[in-house]
Amino acid sequence: MTIDTLWLLMTEHQNETFYTMKKLPFTYTIKGGELFVDRRSKSITRATFEQALDKLRENPDAITGPKSLNVFGAPYVWAILKTFQVV
Repeated sequence: MTIDTLWLLMTEHQNETFYTMKKLPFTYTIKGGELFVDRRSKSITRATFEQALDKLRENPDAITGPKSLNVFGAPYVWAILKTFQVV
């Protein structure tokens, strides 16, 4: 999946409820190249999702959960990637 495809998919699913691995519910909105999670004050950028996708392409077997992504907002990034069956 490309970042453009993922970002478009994410844009279409704004304000829907997603769940982290710890079963914490969250929603998000997208403004430009930033994703705002209702549980955080800082945004997660499109570049962060691109980093996560790159890491998955480079070594998919090494990525086993949010912490192994090693990106800002990993629990939310992981939950979104998992929901859209990227991981």
